[in-house]
Amino acid sequence: MATINNGDNKRYRGLIISIALFLSLIGALLVFTFYTSSLLERNTVLIDQTNQVANSAQSVIKDLFDLDSSYGEDTSSPHIQRVLERLEQNTALINNTLTAIGEGGTITDDADGKTYKLPSVSGSAQENVQAANEQWQLLEPRIETYLKDADNVLVDSSDDLTQAVEQAKTSSLLMNESLDDLTNEVFDDAERQANTIRLIQALGVVAIFAYFLIFVFFFVRRLRETDAEAFAARRETQEIMETVNTGLFLLDKDLNIGQQHSRALNSIVGSDRLAGENFTNVLRGRISDKDLKTTQQFIEQLYNPRVKEKLVDSLNPLHKVMLHNSSDDKGLNNRFLDFKFSRVYEDKDIARILVNVNDVSDAVYLEQRLEKERSQNDMQIEMLTTILNVNPKIINEFISNTQAHIERMNNILKNPGSSQYELEGKLNAIYREMHSLKGEASALKLHSFTKIASEAEDKLHALQNQGQLSGNDFLQLAVHLDDLLSLSNTIATLGERINRSAPPKAATANTQAPLSDSALKDSVAKTAAVNSQPASSNSTDGGLDIDLGGESNDDRLSFYNEFVKEIAARQGKHVQLKSTTLAQTHIPAHLAKPIKEISIQLLRNAVVHGIEAPSVRHSAGKTEVGTIDLEVQDNGSDVTLVVQDDGQGIDYDSIRNKLSTEGRFSEEEASQLSQGDLLKQLFSSGFSTKENADEDGGRGVGLDIIKAQVKDYNGKLNVNSELGQMTRFVITLPKA
Repeated sequence: MATINNGDNKRYRGLIISIALFLSLIGALLVFTFYTSSLLERNTVLIDQTNQVANSAQSVIKDLFDLDSSYGEDTSSPHIQRVLERLEQNTALINNTLTAIGEGGTITDDADGKTYKLPSVSGSAQENVQAANEQWQLLEPRIETYLKDADNVLVDSSDDLTQAVEQAKTSSLLMNESLDDLTNEVFDDAERQANTIRLIQALGVVAIFAYFLIFVFFFVRRLRETDAEAFAARRETQEIMETVNTGLFLLDKDLNIGQQHSRALNSIVGSDRLAGENFTNVLRGRISDKDLKTTQQFIEQLYNPRVKEKLVDSLNPLHKVMLHNSSDDKGLNNRFLDFKFSRVYEDKDIARILVNVNDVSDAVYLEQRLEKERSQNDMQIEMLTTILNVNPKIINEFISNTQAHIERMNNILKNPGSSQYELEGKLNAIYREMHSLKGEASALKLHSFTKIASEAEDKLHALQNQGQLSGNDFLQLAVHLDDLLSLSNTIATLGERINRSAPPKAATANTQAPLSDSALKDSVAKTAAVNSQPASSNSTDGGLDIDLGGESNDDRLSFYNEFVKEIAARQGKHVQLKSTTLAQTHIPAHLAKPIKEISIQLLRNAVVHGIEAPSVRHSAGKTEVGTIDLEVQDNGSDVTLVVQDDGQGIDYDSIRNKLSTEGRFSEEEASQLSQGDLLKQLFSSGFSTKENADEDGGRGVGLDIIKAQVKDYNGKLNVNSELGQMTRFVITLPKA
């Protein structure tokens, strides 16, 4: 938008001067009218005051006659007192009014309480005032003499009253004549002023009308010429706006869109009416509330002259932002728009913000497609790295376990149920399966699996804290199950191509074929709940199914060592794993899987919750490297697994505080719990002493998995701990 230069201002100088003169004429006429109206008002007040003096003089004579005829009556009677009071008031009023009229003084109107400045009188009017005043000066002293002792019964005031009455007979007539002559002269003067005012007003109106005609004649023609120039410029601007392919418009400080914008803007933004609309209203509901608020703050900074435009441009919240379709037209998809903001200056002031909008949907979709392909390539490289560096039997077992976990979660979702107890049981069962799957993927460094499983756990955790559950809450899990199954099939295909000698098992004897996308969503749509054990707490993530019976004893200890070191590195700790019996003990085939999973959970739990950080261990007088002992013993009728660490032990007071803080128990109830009760809570669903969940712990599922495994195999679980010294878990599983 072009700004008005000094040449343009000169064209309007004559118009501005003419309007100023026109307003000056009107102002002068109004001032004169107000002034003359004030004179008329003052003359009217003067006439009113002369009449009031005449009426007061008549009242004085009447009261004197009344007192004379009532002489001898008790002076304290109401009648005498009322007449005397009125006589005093009228006497004072005549004195003040005659003085004000003669000197042009100020007087207060008793009717409205306003104060008026009386006009000065001269000539014959002044003579009439003096004549009336002379007669009053003859009468007033006699009245004052009488009033002095009028109500004193000990003084005879009859002579004073008689003299006042006699003087009033003479003075009242002369005063009335003088005041009548004064009133007539003032009235005549007021009438002359009124005629003069009407004449001047008529001449002023004629002059103003004539000036207006001249103004219209000379300046309307100039305005027409200016309009023609503006129309030509507007037509050129419109042609430009209709031709450009980008969206162009101006924003004012209130974020209102200017009246002119490019035609392409309507199709880009997807709105037919934009001119004059508020920019925030156009965007509201089409971008997030957070982005909308940030946009308002961003534009405010653009109008701040102290902020550099290049600096604030890097904070643009509408750079390649998705604009959601706000209409009911299903044919219009969401699009990505790129808004660019530039300042428009008038002299040195920021007048407007020029906004340039481009539809960059194709470019963004291309970037997303390339990013997706890049992610898929990275995922395949990650999987290839795992396949090439891990025992093929472990890979095959991971694929089989993954499909088994997905199948079990799918079966859980299929089971009918409607009560809150059943829905909570279903939620906890799915949580355990997802947690175990994530643990296996994390141990193999398959971060794609870990990421999807973590996202699913976030939603499951949110459902746990939701309170009231419904079957539809489980629908969102379909996408995660499908993604996990797709990744499992991908790694199976890659493994089969690379390692022909150890093809992956598509499914175990008790596992159905991989579910299709539609089958997964159909089963999730039938969500209900089943009874299951509660979710765990104060535990660590995951579990890895390693076929201990099929690997060498050295491979077992090597794998566990690598597993512990990786977790310790993520947690910032130093840990050493020791074992004297793992390499010599034979584990029955049917107990290999539960012992593997329980071992992984306990080792992870020891690293995350047991072993302290190096600085803490050093302060406690320990070596900075923590020690974990893993022992497996064959006792003939059963197999015993022992995991012991030399860490901080179980802090039962900390468990009590966390139970009361989370509202599971009151402080009094928590203080009465025994160590056995606290250990039960440690294994209960949804409880963890870890403040923030991460890949290795804090979600409260690991110990629940251990409890479920021990229960399923009719085993025994024993926990022993010394605060600040050690924690030992002893798991006994019968062979039969």
